[in-house]
Amino acid sequence: MCSSFEQDQKDRSQVVSRRTRRSRTVKLRSFEEETRLAYNARISRLRSTEYPMINGTTYLDHAGTTLPARSLMTLFSDTMQVQLLANPHSSSQSAPNYSHVMIEETRKKVLDMFGTDSDTYEVVFTANATAAVRLVADAFACQQQGFEYYYHQNCHTSLVGVRELANTSHCFQSDREAESWIHGQSPHSEMDDTIPTLFAYPAQSNMNGRRLPITWASNIRFSPAHRNTYTLLDVAALVSTSQLDLSTDDHSPDFVTLSFYKIFGFPDVGALLVRKPVSHIFNQRRYFGGGTTEMITCDENHWVAKKPRLCDRLEDGTLPIRNILALNIAIDAHKNLFRGFDSISKHTTWLAKSLYDRLSQMRHQNGISLCSIYLDPDSTYGDPTTQGATVTFNIRRPDGSWISSASIGEMALKHNILIRTGSLCNPAGMANALGLTSTNIRDAYDSGFRCGQPNDVRFGVPMGMVRASLGPMSTVEDVDVFVKFVETCYLDGNGPHQRDISDLLAVADSEHGEELLPKKKQKKSSRMRHRFPKWLGFY
Repeated sequence: MCSSFEQDQKDRSQVVSRRTRRSRTVKLRSFEEETRLAYNARISRLRSTEYPMINGTTYLDHAGTTLPARSLMTLFSDTMQVQLLANPHSSSQSAPNYSHVMIEETRKKVLDMFGTDSDTYEVVFTANATAAVRLVADAFACQQQGFEYYYHQNCHTSLVGVRELANTSHCFQSDREAESWIHGQSPHSEMDDTIPTLFAYPAQSNMNGRRLPITWASNIRFSPAHRNTYTLLDVAALVSTSQLDLSTDDHSPDFVTLSFYKIFGFPDVGALLVRKPVSHIFNQRRYFGGGTTEMITCDENHWVAKKPRLCDRLEDGTLPIRNILALNIAIDAHKNLFRGFDSISKHTTWLAKSLYDRLSQMRHQNGISLCSIYLDPDSTYGDPTTQGATVTFNIRRPDGSWISSASIGEMALKHNILIRTGSLCNPAGMANALGLTSTNIRDAYDSGFRCGQPNDVRFGVPMGMVRASLGPMSTVEDVDVFVKFVETCYLDGNGPHQRDISDLLAVADSEHGEELLPKKKQKKSSRMRHRFPKWLGFY
């Protein structure tokens, strides 16, 4: 048994040890915070030269599209003025023209960006991610026996639409249900591996930024229950702020769809990446367009020989040459500006956590949370493996009733804040998060409600959401402005919020509004349009 002195010494030692650990933690956090703030300052400087279109604007809809850099647009414009872009179909194999060479170089850059090569994947250029999804859907619909379709509830509308072409379809309402199916438990009956099956899911939900397991693709490939199952991974939301690694062939999805404007802001072009071992799925595709064939006969014994390379068979007609040139330039410009996806991921993860923490802490004076944030139970802000740079929520009044997301979007726009509101093109994920049944949705439709309408609270239930999404050129100042906007307009105890603040601003903006403003502010009323009046306490 220790003496009193020895015990005292032990206690002192433990206290010192705890203090030392705490000091190291504080220093570590301080260093990380300083690193993030230094990078934020760099982005702020970058914005002034590269993104003049957002001067005076808080842009928080990067999940819709990010913004193009001035250097990208300038170099693209300069190149267009000096470089002749002929039709790539006008060149020969022995003497390819500049357009042909540039397109092939761009394919390689796309593959390099995702850590893979042309031995593993083919790059097929499309109009956007939706067009890429449609190519895959049509290929499966052309299979002699048709196909079965399974998709996760977090899928974008474009992936949901594939079900209309399938023999049967099923929407997994949870990860647990999806993983049970992956391990061989069918939600319908015994699995029939003679019929091809397509499983689609997003790498990141476009609704709330939740990131799903990329490993599902490899689990399916090595499962004896899925010998005839193919995976389609929608990475459009993920790659706007995070690296996609396709370097390990055995663990990569069969089909990858994306839109490049989500990454670079320009050009408006997408791509379908196809693993070469599954390219046979497109062999049953019947339609062919210009530039996709070797030889054709057009008499009663009509016949066609299609080109051997998959991308040449699927890219009907002349490619968007100028868009692909812009993509070629954009890949290099993006790398030069942001030093790679790792820097972007760390920066946007930090910003998203800050926004989430600050919104989640807001409470009305009666203790009711101001914001109901739709965070998936499997996601954690600050962990880029489970959560992207998106915060999606709805706002309550002090009595618990909901404020229309559309009205919040309108109010934000008046103050030069751009966010996304409404159903967010994610029907199953939204319904699940809001607790909406099919009956609720049909009743709202029958009552006259349509997507995008102003009053999206029906029967006391929100039919839409508010989504704030961050991107490479976002800053902590954007977070500050948006948090102040939410706090000032919607949190009780902050000025004249008890009245309908949209009515107050409408009066301030009207030609007779000056008589309702404080006398000292009347001379400045002409400058209050699309801003907060100072008497509302925003500044």
